[in-house]
Amino acid sequence: MHIEIDGRPVTDTSLSTPAFLNYGHFTAMQVSDYRVRGLARHLARLDSATRELFGAGLDGGHVRRLIRHALEGAGVRDASTRVYVHWPDGDEAATVTVTVRPPAAPSGEPLSLMSVPYQRPVPHIKHLGGFAQIHYGRAAVRAGFDGALLTGPGGVVSEGAVTNIAFWDGTSVVWPDAPALTGITMALIGPGLPSARRRVTLGDLGAYRSAFVTNSQGISPVHRIDSTEFMVDEELMRRVAEVYASTPWEEIPALA
Repeated sequence: MHIEIDGRPVTDTSLSTPAFLNYGHFTAMQVSDYRVRGLARHLARLDSATRELFGAGLDGGHVRRLIRHALEGAGVRDASTRVYVHWPDGDEAATVTVTVRPPAAPSGEPLSLMSVPYQRPVPHIKHLGGFAQIHYGRAAVRAGFDGALLTGPGGVVSEGAVTNIAFWDGTSVVWPDAPALTGITMALIGPGLPSARRRVTLGDLGAYRSAFVTNSQGISPVHRIDSTEFMVDEELMRRVAEVYASTPWEEIPALA
């Protein structure tokens, strides 16, 4: 993994901020040939969260330059990239950490999810401190599932541990109306599909024909939640994939 903080390769000392300061936020993206789907949304997410958490914005042009610098520093054009934002007390500006890893994509295999009694705090922000998500995700894998599904009181479905989830009722793609992060992939495909927001509970799952999850890596069908089985609707998944593929790529410009 290649890491840069404010455009400088990390040292043991410079890693102390992201290692020990757990108050911050981030965004995750897949880069292909220096291009990103929904790049403007990622930059807007970073700016909005920085304003809410720290009281000042984060310039999108600056972030684009840091991402491009890190990609070039790693010598790659394709990558899984994350941008983390901290603002240590006393500093005059935010600290921006960019990590570069090999590209990632869903396996394409249908997933199984185990429901867990947890909802993320401040869910509209992609914030740090995801202990419970990791904990429940690992517990789900140990129980024989692929991941966790976060739920609230009364079995209200919110989101996956690291995904958004959607259900298909035969007419509309239903996004749970519950506290959750509006993921970038979710935001990109939603307008291109017949969509609705609706309260979904674990007791309602049998009313839906199929389900899928979205995150920065892409889209995957879901074949089971707890003991409820779903069909994998190939036609629906084809439509969702086409909408996603039609989303324009946005370039991360070369450094001047």
